[in-house]
Amino acid sequence: MRASGKIRTNYPEFDKNETLAELVGVVLGDGHIRKFPRTEELSIFSNSNNPGFIKRYAGIVEAMFNKKPAITKHGNENCTRIRIYQKNISSRLGIPFSPRKPLKLKIPPWILNNDKNVVGYLRGLYEAEGSHCIHEPTYTYKVFFTNRNESLIKIVFRLVERLDFHPHVSGDEVQLSKKEEVFRFLDLIQFRKY
Repeated sequence: MRASGKIRTNYPEFDKNETLAELVGVVLGDGHIRKFPRTEELSIFSNSNNPGFIKRYAGIVEAMFNKKPAITKHGNENCTRIRIYQKNISSRLGIPFSPRKPLKLKIPPWILNNDKNVVGYLRGLYEAEGSHCIHEPTYTYKVFFTNRNESLIKIVFRLVERLDFHPHVSGDEVQLSKKEEVFRFLDLIQFRKY
């Protein structure tokens, strides 16, 4: 099977580009990587009412790993799982195995050194853990990123600030609150545009 190519023996590194940065971001937000004795599992979870998210990230996973992911309902919840099994997922993505809440995460240099990759990374993170609200009668405009990993909150704050925005942190949340910045940021990362 190996000789015929039906079982892969090599797993080349990914091209370090905006798409990979987005995948890394979404996995850090709504993903899970688990190690088994002979393989690894990558799962990305989504609200089942968000077919655009499911289609986008299933497509990115398939393109990156050259393997069609399984898309299944997760438990009795309103949750859909995008899942693949393959070797070396964690090391190729540069993401530690789950759980990651207590870990001190770092921005990979290939993301940090390129603004397009920063935008892709933030898009993935915000698609997974972001939200926004607009309430015109009270002039309230907000974009939120919420996560319980303290180092990831610091990373997001730093990257949003680097892109010439003025975020602030409140507990486990990074917020933008100026109307012009909210709309500019949503447009920059193409938030929920599938």
